[in-house]
Amino acid sequence: MSRVERRERTREALVSAAERLFVGRGFHASSVDEIAAEAGYTKGAVYSNFDSKEDLFFAVYERRAERAVVEAERIIDEAGPAAGLERLASDSALRGDRDDGWLAVFFEFWAHVVRHPELRERFSKIHDRALAPFVAATERLEEEGVRLPADAPGFNAAMFAMVSALTLERLTRPDVVDAALGARMIQCVIDGLPHDEGL
Repeated sequence: MSRVERRERTREALVSAAERLFVGRGFHASSVDEIAAEAGYTKGAVYSNFDSKEDLFFAVYERRAERAVVEAERIIDEAGPAAGLERLASDSALRGDRDDGWLAVFFEFWAHVVRHPELRERFSKIHDRALAPFVAATERLEEEGVRLPADAPGFNAAMFAMVSALTLERLTRPDVVDAALGARMIQCVIDGLPHDEGL
């Protein structure tokens, strides 16, 4: 194994260990020492691959975002823009509490970013990348004559905000918000969008 391959293997092991601990315990509760030990390395290995614990979280988020983008693009290509968006919302609902640990640490880190302006640009870029298939699908809906109340990025930001807030509500008030409510609300919004005459 070459030096580059060893470094990549180390980096992947650290990202995987960080993801397990972040999802299981949270961002602030997971130390760099614990992440290194979970991966079978020293703290020095972490800092030779990442600038900070935040940098390590971004690596986790980037990896998760890229996987999600590939899956979202596949579903939208297969089902078409409207049905694809509704299916993605339903698939997310079906995952339910299996993603609760990730959602909790994602919201925790998002709040952390708000208090650290130097992190916002990188967070925003990954976030935009994760939402790109949804924006592209919404632009296709516009081409098919669907009239949006905002441009495609703004519309998707509103939909994401709605589903994110409902997820927070579900995490704390599952008796009020069930796992599929966000999907149902997305379907109501899409079904209720006006269409241009003759299209």
